[in-house]
Amino acid sequence: MIGTRHGRVPDWFLKLPDSAMTLNPRAENLLKILIERYISDGQPVGSRTLAKELGNELSPATIRNVMADLEELGLIRAPHTSAGRIPTPLGYRVFVDTLLKVRPLDANEVRRLEGGLLAAPDSGHLMESASSLLSQITRMAGIVMVPRQEQTAVRQIEFLQLSSNRVLAILVTRDGGVHNRVIVTDRQYSPAELVEAANFFNDAYTGRSLAEVKQALLAAMQQDTDAMQHAMRTAMSMARQMFNEPGESESGLVVSGESNLLEMPELGDMRKLRLLFDTFNTKRDLLHLLDQCLRTNGVQIFIGEESGYRALEECSVVAAPYQVDGRIVGMLGVVGPTRMPYEHVISIVDVTARLLGGALSAERP
Repeated sequence: MIGTRHGRVPDWFLKLPDSAMTLNPRAENLLKILIERYISDGQPVGSRTLAKELGNELSPATIRNVMADLEELGLIRAPHTSAGRIPTPLGYRVFVDTLLKVRPLDANEVRRLEGGLLAAPDSGHLMESASSLLSQITRMAGIVMVPRQEQTAVRQIEFLQLSSNRVLAILVTRDGGVHNRVIVTDRQYSPAELVEAANFFNDAYTGRSLAEVKQALLAAMQQDTDAMQHAMRTAMSMARQMFNEPGESESGLVVSGESNLLEMPELGDMRKLRLLFDTFNTKRDLLHLLDQCLRTNGVQIFIGEESGYRALEECSVVAAPYQVDGRIVGMLGVVGPTRMPYEHVISIVDVTARLLGGALSAERP
């Protein structure tokens, strides 16, 4: 089921329910045909073109009257250089929410996605492959949010002695991630003690998210350490150090195919392109946008100003969550111009999210 999330919605967007309710079947059909023709050709659509699409069922004069109504509602507009009309972001929103029929992917596209993901040797390469495949198939920019460690479940931990007071802690998560930390201890531990501590930790925390583990460790810090079992005390001491150590970023974004957007005439304004590419480079705004979707199932679509970011005002973002063990751990999607083939892009994003989640789940024991 397709869902939408509107981010920081501008005031004019709140007119949508009333505008959509006022459309009769004739106006809906004309809006649908106009948007589909504009997406296909990239040229403003005039009344004569619409009349031909309708098989001359309506006169150009009648069509012009309906188009005037659609323009008054803010669903279409006239570019300065043409007598034809093009959709507004609000028009695209009505189209996506009420008029669009999503086209399923054909078998060849699904096989291409499956093959590309199966070829990835580990979870890191899976993210890169998913982003690259999204870009290649849509000819737009593919984005994949790396799973947040806070949401990732623990698979196991190991403690290995390096020297008299240094221990290597190796944490493996169920998304296939491996995280290493060197821990400085207050005394030397025997190999048997380290194995016992790791076994205690794994028995207590395997399958729980990192966020839950951190909360449990914080609670353990407040207990009477003298009353703890020796293995528990050792495990808590080293695990707290590992989880409190500043390490690699807990979130990231893999971006592919930004250069595809240079070929889009709608995004030809250099000032806007510079803003857009700055957004791809810093990734912060895109990560924040995707982060808003993490608690919502289904495909999410931000059109133009709905994202709340100036750099994306001429773009649409189609995103979907991917899951590991039934838990949403990240988002992926496509960034492109508002004039995109939504019926195809939505299917690509949805299927890729499902396949990526399945591939990550398959990596766990």
